[in-house]
Parts: sequence; structure tokens; C-alpha cells
Amino acid sequence: MRVLCVCLGNICRSPAAEAALRDRGVEVVSAGTGDWHVGKPPYQPMQDAGQALGRDLTSLRARQFNASDFQNFDLILAMDEDNAADIERLRPAGSTTPVRLFADRAVPDPYYTRDFEGAWAMIEKAADALIADRIVQPAE
Repeated sequence: MRVLCVCLGNICRSPAAEAALRDRGVEVVSAGTGDWHVGKPPYQPMQDAGQALGRDLTSLRARQFNASDFQNFDLILAMDEDNAADIERLRPAGSTTPVRLFADRAVPDPYYTRDFEGAWAMIEKAADALIADRIVQPAE
């Protein structure tokens, strides 16, 4: 199962979600709906908070979500409702790839809230729930 995690800029929430799921054995990539940070590493405060949890984001680089992602992934996980709506606007006719929220509610954007540890805690809890509920499955 190939999973794509999507947030706004692909520098905070979705790279954290990618790392959390990757470290649980899931085949996962991340992207952002916006193009402001394409090619840049995750935001340093998010990297620092992740490092404290043993999560390494240093190799990740931001990329923008595009319509071909619907055919390249089995599941798309949005970090909030606005990102889910932006993703759906790009859905090609006939695509059945599911799009759902990563967590049971929107993950607040720590770029604006400055709560990097809180975002990580929510992402870690949601990653566990996604696996426990068999929504995502580790690669075999």
C-alpha cells in the first residue's frame, strides 16, 4: 500500500506524518498543496522537535501535490479539511483513490501555532491509530 500525506507547504505536518508512518514500516511519501517550499527541507523547528522523538526528517524535501498522485498512491491522507478540499479539486475524472484526514480531526499547523511538540504528539497518536485500525498497513 502506497500512502501520501499532504499538508499546505510540506515542511511541517506532512513530513512529520511521513516519518512517523515510515518508521512504522509503511510505504509513504509526503507533499504540499502549495508550491512555496518545493525542494526545501522541513522547517527546522519541526525537525528539532522530531529529532527529540528519534524521528529524522533531514533527507526529506518538499514537493507539490499534483493530479497524477491519485494514480500513484492507494490512499491520500490530508492533515486538515482545507487541504482535503484542495486535493479533491485536482481529482481526475474517474479516480477512486480515497482521500481522508490523517487524524480524527485537523492537525493544527505548527508553522502558525508554534506548537511543534503538540503537532508531533498528535501525529504520532494518529499514526498508531491508522495502523491499529488497519487503514494503513506496513509494507511486506
